Amino acid sequence: MLAPISWRVPPRHYGPWEQFVSLLTEGLVARGVDVTLFATGDSVTSARLSSTVARGWSEDGPATDAKVSECLHISAAFERAEEFDLIHNSFDFLPLTYSALVPTPVLTTIHGFSSPAIVPVYEKYNRRGAYVAISEADRHPRLDYLATIHHGIDTSAFPLGDAGGGYLLFFGRIHPDKGAVEAIEVARRVGLPLVMAGIVQDERYFDAQVAPHVDGERVRYLGPVGPDRRSDVLGGAVALLHLIGFEEPFGFSVVEAMASGTPVVAFRRGSMPELIDDGRTGAVVDDVEQAVAAVSRVAGLDRAAIRACAVARFDRDRMTDAYLAAYAEVLDHAR
Repeated sequence: MLAPISWRVPPRHYGPWEQFVSLLTEGLVARGVDVTLFATGDSVTSARLSSTVARGWSEDGPATDAKVSECLHISAAFERAEEFDLIHNSFDFLPLTYSALVPTPVLTTIHGFSSPAIVPVYEKYNRRGAYVAISEADRHPRLDYLATIHHGIDTSAFPLGDAGGGYLLFFGRIHPDKGAVEAIEVARRVGLPLVMAGIVQDERYFDAQVAPHVDGERVRYLGPVGPDRRSDVLGGAVALLHLIGFEEPFGFSVVEAMASGTPVVAFRRGSMPELIDDGRTGAVVDDVEQAVAAVSRVAGLDRAAIRACAVARFDRDRMTDAYLAAYAEVLDHAR
């Protein structure tokens, strides 16, 4: 299992790709699969851990050259390729450039496309490798896919919440793509306090457009929230506001909120219509006006039913089963 090395596996706070790797790796080991995880040295796993760097480059700061660390990391995995039946690439496009140099089949989970400029790399190795999309919305029309597999979560870590906090919630990196300002506006217009949790990824945006509204009462900013507090914060919310401004391939916070029984109000972008059952687990809307109107509707939804739907669709066991089936198909084809 080839993880990214921006953050630890599992991440302490932020790191959705690393979170996926941890959830799947632990699920595979629990099924008796022999897994070697290539990740940072401080990663925590029940698999065999192999590392070339002590800490993620996002956590080490500017002293670490990210590209050098990544090259050493990827090469370490592929230099041992003959030891493995299959390499699961959860890193991105760069490991594909090694894939024709080894006999071991490579399955790549594509976590979205950071830029159209990276698509030619996927196209070059389209016929050689096996690609898994994380949502139907994120499938690229010029690529072939083995499967679409939605991410799973450990639903047992998200007990049913009761909305006891009485607040709306923004949960994600603070960046224009994630709709922090829109969440503030919706909360203001419906007259509910807003709790915000997540890393500040765009400091200018935060300082100019978010921080002036943070008063500790109507708008509270908690900073990054780790696994120890995540379920309480999600379960205490009346609703999660996910008013994204980009075609998001997947949304862990959306699924985690629903696993806590918390409905989601999201813009109709990317994977949101796939993840949210409109009228049952939340609302998919087109603008701020519709989001304002949707809050009162979703507040009356059956939270136990929301959680039951999330458990049925997004539990880690379902994801693990789907990847085991994908691995079997790749290995059958390689024989």
